[in-house]
Amino acid sequence: MDSQKKKHQIKRREILEKKKAIEEIIKAASTEKDHLVAFPPFCHYNRNGLSVYLESGSGEQLSSPTKHYIQTLLKVNMEGAYGPEWLTEEKIKRREMVAPEARYIFVREDPNAISTEISSLPENKEKHYCWIGEGNPVVGFVQYRFVVEEDVPVAYVYELQLEGRVQGKGLGKYLMQLIELIARKSRMGAVVLTVLKANLLATNFYRNKL
Repeated sequence: MDSQKKKHQIKRREILEKKKAIEEIIKAASTEKDHLVAFPPFCHYNRNGLSVYLESGSGEQLSSPTKHYIQTLLKVNMEGAYGPEWLTEEKIKRREMVAPEARYIFVREDPNAISTEISSLPENKEKHYCWIGEGNPVVGFVQYRFVVEEDVPVAYVYELQLEGRVQGKGLGKYLMQLIELIARKSRMGAVVLTVLKANLLATNFYRNKL
């Protein structure tokens, strides 16, 4: 009986130690102010006629124009996939958007890239239709968090949203590769995300493009 009790105590101690180690990994990753600092070469994307740069953000420090942008782009990209459920889902996403643990990578147009496709396409007469704030127009974003899934620390991608005019240029794949690098550096065990079955475009992207 004493032997069994000792084994149980050892196992419990191991579980607690593992849990504590995971919590420390999550805490370290979540308190990092700017995950892009470690990857300077990845902060600019200049391919396929598209020239943009990246910057970090957090849910508790979003400006009013940035909140408006996120809400607008989510509605443009996701309302059709959610259908009648969008009104309820939109409220959830608004809460998720400003959570302290929410981390962002924002994609902004490069001001020096005047002649790129992003500004020369004829259908883009209202070039910055989502962004209404100051500074170079934002054209997309990634929202991610560091959480525990089935006893594994993971980088959970809550949103990967790009304006239609910058899709199909390899930017989405590039951003997911960057998230994987951030996850590896932060000692995460995986990158996780959820996709609606009705969102065929996103399903095809994650299954066939990555």
